[in-house]
Amino acid sequence: MTQGLIKTDDYKKFIQDIKQRIQTAQIKAAVTVNQGLLRLYWDLAERIVSKQQESAWGDGFLVQMSRDLQTEFPGMKGFSKRNLELMRQWYRFWSDELEFAQQLVSQIPWGHNLVIIGKIKNIEEAAFYVQKTIQNSWSRAVLTHQIESGLYQRAGKAITNFQTALPAPHSDLARQTLKDPYNFDFLMLREKHDEQELENALIDHITRFLLELGSGFSYLGRQYRLEVGGDEFFVDLLFYHVRLHSYVVIELKTVKFKPEFAGKLNFYISAVDGVLKTEQDAPTIGILICKSKNDTVVEYALKDINRPIGVSEYTITKHLPDDLKSSLPSIEEIEAELGSGV
Repeated sequence: MTQGLIKTDDYKKFIQDIKQRIQTAQIKAAVTVNQGLLRLYWDLAERIVSKQQESAWGDGFLVQMSRDLQTEFPGMKGFSKRNLELMRQWYRFWSDELEFAQQLVSQIPWGHNLVIIGKIKNIEEAAFYVQKTIQNSWSRAVLTHQIESGLYQRAGKAITNFQTALPAPHSDLARQTLKDPYNFDFLMLREKHDEQELENALIDHITRFLLELGSGFSYLGRQYRLEVGGDEFFVDLLFYHVRLHSYVVIELKTVKFKPEFAGKLNFYISAVDGVLKTEQDAPTIGILICKSKNDTVVEYALKDINRPIGVSEYTITKHLPDDLKSSLPSIEEIEAELGSGV
């Protein structure tokens, strides 16, 4: 008797649960293997440094060491002279932060570690990227992008009133999610672009925009309609932050910050709190992204506003030359744009 295929909802839930358990086990196994490998690399590097100090051996012995290890363990990668040198560099970089290195550095892949020590000289900055990689499960490409875009220098730098408008520790977490400036170099815009053009371009590149905003942002809509007392209002961009459990209203201004911008954003935040927010949601947060700002003016503008607002600038540095702005893009530009699109 031929058994029929089981297609019940109960079976689908059962098999989905099995798949998730297998995937979780695979991830845990991969993490365990990685940690074991990096502990081995750390031990080898420590012994290399110690032996060179004791015996005054030059780097020439690494050639022999590499050859001997590859002969003894032909199926195991990672024993080239170059990788032994990188192990030593990695160990020396973190040797003054032994506890941190043993607890966290081994939680990210070897390739990620090499990106960090290859691009960063400051221990505090390196530790920041290690922790962010663990928190956000960044790929090596995303990690590289975040380092090259100067995330460390920009994170948590926006001017906000979060300390007075939000309870701790929610205020600290919210502040850390903001950057100043936001880097929109992935956009191709005219030098004198307007707000609609900027908004359109960001939505056309929503994947990169979300990457620039940071982990946790979920896009809900543009020109999001709110009805207040029978009147219609439209928010530039509306997001929900899954870690903050907050709606996030983003307003874009292609001019220098003006105090009235904060008042308008304060109204939008109040409207979202009244129309969309539930008891399970934390207070709505507003982010105003301007072309430029006077920090003192921003601080005065936010001083007596009791709803959480952060103000940042944005930068776009890859403008077309003036003599090409009215021309069609080149083949290379078209290919580059298509290749980096969503």
